[in-house]
Amino acid sequence: MNKEELNEANQLYFYDYIIQVLSIAKIGLVFSKDPYALKNYEKLQKVSMEALDKFTNYKFDRSNYFSRAVYPTPNVSVRTCIFNEKNEILLVREKNEGKYDLPGGWCDLYDSPIEAANNECIQEANVSIKNVELIGISSLGTHLKKGDKDCYVSTPHYSILFRADVASHVTYKTFETDDVKYFSLDALPELSYKCGDKELWLKAVKAARDKIHFCD
Repeated sequence: MNKEELNEANQLYFYDYIIQVLSIAKIGLVFSKDPYALKNYEKLQKVSMEALDKFTNYKFDRSNYFSRAVYPTPNVSVRTCIFNEKNEILLVREKNEGKYDLPGGWCDLYDSPIEAANNECIQEANVSIKNVELIGISSLGTHLKKGDKDCYVSTPHYSILFRADVASHVTYKTFETDDVKYFSLDALPELSYKCGDKELWLKAVKAARDKIHFCD
């Protein structure tokens, strides 16, 4: 690698680093409730945006994810089905609702879908996963039902469903969930509104149990 190629490789590394820091700042500003943390996230966003401006003379095959000119695409989330030897499904309880869902969440920038699924299982269920298998992809649109109320999100999203086994139990301080249990599919707890249509959710989980692939 010559000096010019090395310089561009270094620039590209720091460009991607700044984009990831901006992503963390954006997530923090959306979900944090702590005033001190919010102030720090704002500062982190400001200095990162200033640093990003330093790359205006470089043309990389990367999107500026924080520019208004970015082509709009759906958000992507992952969910993972983990079964025990009784074919019971592992669910986590959402702290803010007191209701259950599969471990999962939004994919972070630069994480592969499997990395995102493993991170969510660690963060929400205190388990890492192995033998990960893609089961299906669902288009969830913008409509969710929260109790008796209709809820809408600004951006439609695709949800990727995996089936996996537990690789190991880990220690991680969870912030969004407060319980992890296996349940029989015939005796499920009250499910989170994030599950969407309960019949479709159960159909997807049974597909994971039976290793039947789908795309809708």
